[in-house]
Amino acid sequence: MSNKTIKTLFLFGLTLILFIDPVNAQCSMCRAVLESEEGQQTAKGINNGIIYLMAIPYILVALVGWRIFKIYKS
Repeated sequence: MSNKTIKTLFLFGLTLILFIDPVNAQCSMCRAVLESEEGQQTAKGINNGIIYLMAIPYILVALVGWRIFKIYKS
């Protein structure tokens, strides 16, 4: 990898880390039902579960892409 590519990837990763916003990954039906609760603990649990389920496919695709990259590189 060239120096320019490494710098670009580093800056891209740094930008992603610095500009992360908390997200509320709920559909409108789930949100309407869960907003009626006082403590909001159930809503936080649902959000964390949705984000966990959403992240797994991206991680798997990244791992497969990395493996393919390693195979083509060698």
